[in-house]
Amino acid sequence: MAFPFLIAALSAAAPLLAMGFERWPGLAPCALCLWQRWPYWVAAALALAAGLLPGVAGRWLLRGAALAVLASGGIALLHVGVEQGWWPSPLPACLAPGVGTGTSVDDLLRDLAPRPTKPCDEPAYLIPGLPLSVATMNLIYALLLAGWTFRRAGRDTGGMR
Repeated sequence: MAFPFLIAALSAAAPLLAMGFERWPGLAPCALCLWQRWPYWVAAALALAAGLLPGVAGRWLLRGAALAVLASGGIALLHVGVEQGWWPSPLPACLAPGVGTGTSVDDLLRDLAPRPTKPCDEPAYLIPGLPLSVATMNLIYALLLAGWTFRRAGRDTGGMR
């Protein structure tokens, strides 16, 4: 029973750490960054349910948690491609805020976004000198966590091997 709870904690850790990096060192998230967080919350909920349900039902819920983590990895892959210029972002919120079409300063101020946004094609680096953006690190984490969860979901989830 301990393994599903570990997966729930590891799933919740990813968006919680991302929110922490917003506070310190002050990394601004873009729209794709925010989208990558939601599947982790779904995975955490499914893994918690898997820990409470025995047998086959718990294993299927754990597989669902792994799929949710893979969904975050898919969004991360999309984000890495946008950062590298391989393709444009499908989200309009990923574009840098424009100056607007106003003719006066008041019109321009009214056109500004209520909250500053970061364009999705601008990579954020957490560790200086390490050429891995936060989106790339999330992709790696999601693939590892989903793979481990899938592998263990097929077996007895009682122990932590």
